[in-house]
Amino acid sequence: MTDSTDANSSEPLSETDAPAVTARTAPTRPGIVGVLIILAGLVLVAGGIVGTAAVAWPFIFLVPIGAIAAIAATPGQYLVQPNEALVLILFGRYRGTVAEPGWHLANPFTRLESRKISLRVHNFTTSVSKVNDAEGNPIEISAVVVWRVVDTAAAVFEVDDFEHFVLVQSETAIRHLGTQYPYDDFEGDRVSLRSDPDTVAATLHAEVQERLERAGVEVIETRLNHLAYATEIAEAMLRRQQAAAVVSARRTIVEGAVGMVEDALELLTQRSVVELDEAAKASMVANLLVVLTSEQQTTPVVNTGSSS
Repeated sequence: MTDSTDANSSEPLSETDAPAVTARTAPTRPGIVGVLIILAGLVLVAGGIVGTAAVAWPFIFLVPIGAIAAIAATPGQYLVQPNEALVLILFGRYRGTVAEPGWHLANPFTRLESRKISLRVHNFTTSVSKVNDAEGNPIEISAVVVWRVVDTAAAVFEVDDFEHFVLVQSETAIRHLGTQYPYDDFEGDRVSLRSDPDTVAATLHAEVQERLERAGVEVIETRLNHLAYATEIAEAMLRRQQAAAVVSARRTIVEGAVGMVEDALELLTQRSVVELDEAAKASMVANLLVVLTSEQQTTPVVNTGSSS
């Protein structure tokens, strides 16, 4: 069966595109049964030869029967390792999946088409993609995707190459994620790629899982491992970040200075230390703000009174 979806599609698969083939347990026998059949076949071959030589020619028919039994039982034996599954295919039809580790005997003709699928946890790092974020700034982004196969039939029959499918769809989801959010939020009211890693990772996980659902793949974890401005704007955006940090720091300093001036005026009024008119208050506020917000050490001027 060929893949009915385009692995390079930028749109996630819809909920109606559920896998048409789902995994089921294949009918098998213990592997020791195959050994017994082989031994029985060899006994028939030996009995046919001996019987033909010693008794009568009809015993010769035991030879091909025994040989066919021994030969047929040999390719039908499979060893399945832990965290491994065997998808049995007989003449183009899915016969089931052997997921239990051990030694199994199945129809020998399944040897022609059957496939072993690893159920172990896989992970890979996507290539670094250059996309424009939500504000149109070119950025570089990549992620780590941790996944495993949970439906072997879907992995084999619903897509052409499920490992390549996982790679392409994951990279497509990451590129789409990069266009949904800004790299950084300078105003503090939006989710951004840099400032909200958990939210971004959850969004990426949901989209990658939706895209890989058809291939019978479970996404365990997704997380960005590389995020940067593209080289052509990296220096300019760094200066912007530095300027934003300076403005934020100065805003905090000014807010603190205003609070200190308010407290000083309130204490002077409560304790009646000095009576200040509006002009004196304005002058005092200006002087205090200069002292408190100045980046350099200020030198006070002490007024000792007017000379006569």
